[in-house]
Amino acid sequence: MKDPRDIIYRPVLTEKAIHLKDTNNEYTFYVARATNKIEIKKAIEELFKVHVTKVTTIQVKGKRRRLGRLPEGKTSDRKKAICKLKEGERIEIFEGV
Repeated sequence: MKDPRDIIYRPVLTEKAIHLKDTNNEYTFYVARATNKIEIKKAIEELFKVHVTKVTTIQVKGKRRRLGRLPEGKTSDRKKAICKLKEGERIEIFEGV
């Protein structure tokens, strides 16, 4: 198995992600594009010592952006994972947001 830190890049802290955390106990992360749901579940459980009940993944396409005098560029494609935790469990890095 890969190192969990190579699978989970960073948490997503948008209004929608915080609303999912507060209402459904679902946490959102940017993850490596080549990973599957099983690897993501094991990485979350190992890093944060919680029990994941469901993982949903989303491919996010990069957007076109202007880059100064250049006509345009493109942001990189990403993959998001929404992980539902067992009832009553929390991830500490999201608390206080």
